[in-house]
Amino acid sequence: MASIGPYELYTIETGRFGLDGGAMFGIVPKPLWQKQIAPDELNRIPLNARCLLIESGSQLILVDNGIGDKYDEKFASIYSLDNDSEDLTRSLFALGFSKDDVTDVILTHLHFDHCGGSTQRVNGRLEVAFKNATFHVQKAHWEWAEIGNAREKASFLPDNLLPLASSGQLNLIEGRFDLFPGIEVIPVDGHTRAMQLVRVHAGGQSLLYTADLLPTHAHLLPAWNMGYDLWPLTTIDEKARLLDQAIRENWQLFFEHDPVVSLSSVILGPRGPEIAHPRPLEDL
Repeated sequence: MASIGPYELYTIETGRFGLDGGAMFGIVPKPLWQKQIAPDELNRIPLNARCLLIESGSQLILVDNGIGDKYDEKFASIYSLDNDSEDLTRSLFALGFSKDDVTDVILTHLHFDHCGGSTQRVNGRLEVAFKNATFHVQKAHWEWAEIGNAREKASFLPDNLLPLASSGQLNLIEGRFDLFPGIEVIPVDGHTRAMQLVRVHAGGQSLLYTADLLPTHAHLLPAWNMGYDLWPLTTIDEKARLLDQAIRENWQLFFEHDPVVSLSSVILGPRGPEIAHPRPLEDL
């Protein structure tokens, strides 16, 4: 079992999906990126929706919650959704937990593959899936999602946001700080306005939940960024700053979307930052 300070850490696999490889790697040519993650016949690469569960005493904190299960066949086909082998409910149950046990949900951002599990449809009616949890979202990001924009229209979905808005369970936070002792939220702005990373730290140990700043280990190099990023030059600067700190302080990186690597150290290689000692979270 993995632990940092007073916190026990668990991997929560919520299923797999697929996104266009060209969109996931932006200006990087396909002959290069396909060596890292091979695409299917529709040019989609397989991605995990991997979440982090943090337990301490009576507090149970979930970082992101995947795509959820309330989508129709067309949506499932477009994004190659696969929940046959693993989903949020089963992953929690395998650890002895249920959604009702979760006390806090930290949402890195409100794109559907990160927050879709926040709501569910029961007897045709949408409701919040974690009835006892407080949802923590950066205020600037929530406001950005409410305004909407053409680039992110397909990512900010009303079925995921409206039940949260009226639930009374939403906690809008601002800036970089320890939300709980040893659990830091770090806003970054390259992918979307005020996405937040989560760092668990204590006693000289740190684990960084990288969200969409570093969706896979292949995105560590400076120019290997997503076409989905709204401000790619900002992403490059943010990656450089945080990876420099991660290398100096020996942070462990926890990848949300990587189909193979869930956890690794990071070192400075001849071409730039690269992973070292990839392993499951349980071997932290």
